Amino acid sequence: MSQGASADPLRIGSHCFTSRLIVGTGKYATYELMAEALDAAGAECVTVAVRRERLIDASGKNLLDFLDTSRYTILPNTAGCFTADDAVRVARLGREILSQMNNPGADWVKLEVLGDRKTLLPDPVATLEATKRLVDEGFQVLVYTSDDPVTARRLKEAGASSVMPAGSPIGSGQGVLNPNAIRICLEYLKDGDPDYPVIVDAGVGTASDVTVAMELGVDGVLLNTGIAHAKDPLAMARAMRLAAEAGRLAYLAGRIPKRLYATASSPLEGTIASR
Repeated sequence: MSQGASADPLRIGSHCFTSRLIVGTGKYATYELMAEALDAAGAECVTVAVRRERLIDASGKNLLDFLDTSRYTILPNTAGCFTADDAVRVARLGREILSQMNNPGADWVKLEVLGDRKTLLPDPVATLEATKRLVDEGFQVLVYTSDDPVTARRLKEAGASSVMPAGSPIGSGQGVLNPNAIRICLEYLKDGDPDYPVIVDAGVGTASDVTVAMELGVDGVLLNTGIAHAKDPLAMARAMRLAAEAGRLAYLAGRIPKRLYATASSPLEGTIASR
């Protein structure tokens, strides 16, 4: 459990965090900038692609050397995998690496099994297969999927610790394109299990996208490109942090219903205007 977990923590399997923002570590200009952005975002959980070619940069620097593993729980991911076999192999590699580091992230994985290189949309059949295999091997699986509610429900039934529907395509910056689909995913996944964690993953472009997702009732947001490719990544990281907090608070507060006509903020009865 993270130190100082609040009264409203994010719980995923055996892990617990104060921050509801999970931040990726790819696409930054430098590893030094990445480390500063993670700090500015207030992240406690960071996701890392564990393939060697994604861990080591052109100068030979290792991304893991720039992560304070006493501060961050690392969530290894299978980014770049296009088959169930490849995803399972990479997940095992991540577990081995983090076990050697004694990082608590060794027992879980963010599963991605992509369908093609143009859209980077998930392959639903291969994703379901890989989920079942990894659950059988003892992994806590956080699974990236489309916003299809039926697929989301099947992944939960397969044992996924968290289902992570996409707001929009990876890196597109389009935000939550289909909020109604996310609402139905939430309904299906939380029916009889209100504490089941649902996290929007992919497509976030700016802070308002995070707030919109959180106000729908999701439990967290995972993002990378929106910070890493912003003109000022550190400022955007701070904005994303505040957006997640504001969106969660607004959801818990309960918004007023939308109405077709105006409703006076102050009563009109007995006022000069009503006479």
